[in-house]
Amino acid sequence: MFKTISENISSEIVEKKSKFIANIFYVESVEEAEEKIKEIKKKYYDARHNCFAFSVYTEDGNIDRFSDDGEPSGTAGSPMLAILKAQNLSNILVVVTRYFGGILLGTGGLVRAYSEATKKALEIAKIVEKDYGINAKYTVAYDELEKIKYYFKQENIKIVDFVYAENVEINVEISKEKYQKIEDNIKNLSFKIINAEIIKKAFIEMSNFVK
Repeated sequence: MFKTISENISSEIVEKKSKFIANIFYVESVEEAEEKIKEIKKKYYDARHNCFAFSVYTEDGNIDRFSDDGEPSGTAGSPMLAILKAQNLSNILVVVTRYFGGILLGTGGLVRAYSEATKKALEIAKIVEKDYGINAKYTVAYDELEKIKYYFKQENIKIVDFVYAENVEINVEISKEKYQKIEDNIKNLSFKIINAEIIKKAFIEMSNFVK
């Protein structure tokens, strides 16, 4: 289980006429993080620097990477990553774009500016807990729909969407344990499931974190 952001965030600060724009993204892989970095560099093609840090959760441990993108070594990406690690955040990418204002900040000033830009963006982010789980699909008859919806609500299983056809298909985010619990007790449930199917392994939200 790990903490991450629930939605992408953007904010900016100005330090001695230099503008620092922080964009924070939820990502699930190194490849996704790298693609987002490319998008930001394309968007802010005229900026002096696009420094980044990211931490991606895996079952074998986090993958952490950062870049100073031309700033003096240790003044941008490294302190940004340190903030992510200090707050125990994973599956998160921070890109801070700098538009140079003509005044040199020095190494200490750069560390403070990149750190402040990162912290300010995180302050307005909603933090949630996630873990490995399952995207699953349950098919039930229409007259069973309210019963299974009530069950999912009681078990804190998130319904993603419904597909209304001959029967109702309910797509959910569910933990492996809760999926197995339904499988083990399928004959004793108050509703009848026509079909249960695992769609894919996925990161699912476990609970909200209130700052």
